[in-house]
Amino acid sequence: MSKFNYFKINKSKKIRYLKYNQKNKAYIVFLHGFMSDLEGKKPKAFLNFAKKNKLGFLALEYSGHGKSSGKFTNGNISKWTKETTLLIKKIVKKNRIVLVGSSMGSWIALNQFKFFKKQIVGFLGIGSAPQFLEGLMWNKFSKKMKKEITINRIINLKHGNYEYPISLQLIKDGRKNKVFHKKIYDKLKITMVHGQKDESVPVSYSKKVLKIFVNSKKKLVIIKKGDHSLSSPKWLGILKKELKIIIN
Repeated sequence: MSKFNYFKINKSKKIRYLKYNQKNKAYIVFLHGFMSDLEGKKPKAFLNFAKKNKLGFLALEYSGHGKSSGKFTNGNISKWTKETTLLIKKIVKKNRIVLVGSSMGSWIALNQFKFFKKQIVGFLGIGSAPQFLEGLMWNKFSKKMKKEITINRIINLKHGNYEYPISLQLIKDGRKNKVFHKKIYDKLKITMVHGQKDESVPVSYSKKVLKIFVNSKKKLVIIKKGDHSLSSPKWLGILKKELKIIIN
């Protein structure tokens, strides 16, 4: 496994990241999901893919995630987007970019188009979940839950074996980061991969992402029996195959 690095944003904030530098080559920029980190199988698989194909690689842990500093409940889409932008500027510089966004990572990826439009050549989404804070959380909260988060500024959500502390500021910030109404006219290669048995995010989210890209070469891959994370060796193989098509 490659050595992790830390990028100091200010005196109290540092972001942990993984990189593989390649001069004048396209970079795969992997963006992980909500409350995830770089210890999973996907970042390792994509890093190895980058090395094998002589491509650059960057993946980071947003503040409040993994070993990056900061409190998770203080983070939001705007902050995590900004951290990603800073790291891309520092590591990828002027090289071409292929974005790989997992779940919430696809939202962060879509936010990068306003900064790196000329550099981005492709985008692979995995169980993409832009605007999930409103559509999959707030809109599904009961009146009692909405009251609780409004009064306490936080609510603990149970989902499977996990508990997510959801802050009111996170929900509100999500509303400032709407992407589904946007249109991107560049000719890119865009592939959305979604598990048929994804219990966290419906396939309709990946379809909505594809609608953003007007003139791109678009593809939706639905994996039979696939879950939300798509981290089994078989599914990772499919993801790498789709990534190779985007790059070639």
